Amino acid sequence: MDKNQQGIQFMQEGKYEDAVRVFSEAIEENPNEPVAYINFGNVLTAVGETDRAVSFYHKALELDEKAGAAYYSLGNLYFDGDKFIEAKDMFEKAIRTGLETSDTFFMLGMTLQQLDQAKLAMPYLQRAVELNPEDVDARFQYALCLANAELYEELIKQLNIIVEQDPGHADAYYNLGVAYAGYKEDADLAITYFDKALEAQPDHMLAANGKKLMETFKAEN
Repeated sequence: MDKNQQGIQFMQEGKYEDAVRVFSEAIEENPNEPVAYINFGNVLTAVGETDRAVSFYHKALELDEKAGAAYYSLGNLYFDGDKFIEAKDMFEKAIRTGLETSDTFFMLGMTLQQLDQAKLAMPYLQRAVELNPEDVDARFQYALCLANAELYEELIKQLNIIVEQDPGHADAYYNLGVAYAGYKEDADLAITYFDKALEAQPDHMLAANGKKLMETFKAEN
C-alpha cells in the first residue's frame, strides 16, 4: 500500500494525525506529485483548517492544472461556505478536466439549485442519477427539478423509485401527495401518500396540511 492509500485509510478511520504524517512523507518523497497535496488538503478540510487546505489545493493545481480532484475539493469548500458562484466554477472545471463522477455532477446540480437555476441544474442531477442509480439524495434533488419544471409524469416515476429504495422517505411521499392532489386531481390517492409521509415522519407539517386540505376538498365536493 503506497503512502497516499495508507493516508486515506487513516482518514477513513478518523486518525487525522497519522494521515497528516503519511501525506507529509508522500509530499517529501514526491514533491511534484499533486495527489498528496490534494489528500493533505482533504485532511485539513476535515479538521476545519480550510484556509490552509485551499493553499494545498492550489499547489496541486500549480503542479497539474488538470487535477480534477483539486477543483472538486475546492468546489466543496466554497459550497460549504455559501460561495456558490465560486463553487460552480470549480465543479465545472472538475468536469472539464475529466472528473465526470456522480458526485461531481450532483454537487454542480446542487450549486445551480442554490443559485436559483433549477432548469440548468436538472441535466447534471439527471446525469448523477444515471451514474449512480442507488443515490437516493441525487434522485430526490432531480425530482425537485422535475417538479419545478412541472414534468409530472417523470416526477411521479422518480418519486416511486425513491420510495422503493427508501420506504421511509417522508418528503418523497409528501411530493407524491402533492402531485396526485394537483396534477392528477386524485384526492384519495393524495391523502394516502400524505398518510405515508406522516407515518414516516409524524411531525411532517406540510403533509399534515396537505391531508387536511384534501379532506376539506372531499367534504365540500
